[in-house]
Amino acid sequence: MKRTKAGSERSEREGRQPPRSDGARGRSEDLSQGSGGAAPSEKEWVPLAVVGRPHGVRGEVRAHPFNKDSELLLELDLVLVRFVDGERKGEEHEVSIDDVRPTNDAFLVKLHAVDTRDAAEEIRGAQLCARRGDFPPLEEGEFYACDLEGAKVSVSDSAEDAKEVGVVRALASYPSVDILVIEGPRGRLEVPLVEAYVDSVDVSAGRVVLRTIDGIEPS
Repeated sequence: MKRTKAGSERSEREGRQPPRSDGARGRSEDLSQGSGGAAPSEKEWVPLAVVGRPHGVRGEVRAHPFNKDSELLLELDLVLVRFVDGERKGEEHEVSIDDVRPTNDAFLVKLHAVDTRDAAEEIRGAQLCARRGDFPPLEEGEFYACDLEGAKVSVSDSAEDAKEVGVVRALASYPSVDILVIEGPRGRLEVPLVEAYVDSVDVSAGRVVLRTIDGIEPS
């Protein structure tokens, strides 16, 4: 079938210059997977969407993307189906995509060998994952939200006098601002991804340096 060019999985700006908040494309891939410290390898599976209710009687399912702007599912021939809860928690298997098309805020996906409504119901709630290497190439100075998972976060007036704050667990979007969700000794912090708070983001080193956390209360 004809599939449109993939949209943006990319989220924010990388590098040692202050990041820009207008680069985010809504919530990107789920960042809670893995132990962190470095960007995912090209072969690592990154969650893109969660399987919703069946559509019709021939095995199609609604897939709800974590990043509403992403069209990467339209480009894929293979995904990993990962069960994250219930009796099948921890089970995962690769499966080819027979067909996929967009609809409203979701995708209608036909996975190979999922041919009935009952079979589609059995994978409801599972995640559809893509290999990190399948993501569209980035422009200079950009990074994907999943690449920040586990990055160490410090705050200081200078990199030489940095104090550790915690690690990045997620990047999320509110209507007015994108935020880094950080977990550390002080608890959970939501830091706006704007120049006033974020000094630099270095994906390759797995590090984020904040200018300040003044006014940010842990939750």
